[in-house]
Amino acid sequence: MGEREQTREEEFHGFVMSRWPGLMRTAYLLTGDRHAAEDLVQSALERAYVAWRRVSAADDPDAYVRRILINVHARRHRRGLKEFLMARGETPEQVAGGDTMAQAEDRSMLMRALAGLPARQREAVVLRYWEDLTETQAAAAMGCSAGTVKSNAAKGIAKLRAIPGLMETAANGGVK
Repeated sequence: MGEREQTREEEFHGFVMSRWPGLMRTAYLLTGDRHAAEDLVQSALERAYVAWRRVSAADDPDAYVRRILINVHARRHRRGLKEFLMARGETPEQVAGGDTMAQAEDRSMLMRALAGLPARQREAVVLRYWEDLTETQAAAAMGCSAGTVKSNAAKGIAKLRAIPGLMETAANGGVK
């Protein structure tokens, strides 16, 4: 292995190690299942590895890989693969390594509600509100316009707000 090849391998390895928790959290929120999320992240990282020269040269490698992740998820969803609902009560943070959302009291209800959204609405809600991306960043990740992100996020949030038990939990400070 040449020096340049080894440097590229080390660079990719460092990228994966530092981004794995965030990618897993996003994938889990998209799929609702830990194993499906792991498969999704691995598939996205396989594609990123093959294109690593382009990815590492991009202005924002994180956005490039996030776009790959969204595209892989969309392809799987379009092919009619059934998505799993959260059966074991795992949270995105337990899957990804932990953060402040781990304190939420009733995440399983939120995860089921999120899993019940259509794919594009779920993607918009996850990218805008969990990943805290701007509309422009979310649009780039989803491959659509910022207006489409706004529309899908608004529809998704409206559907989530229409779930009575979820709203009660949020009103009581249970979902953070």
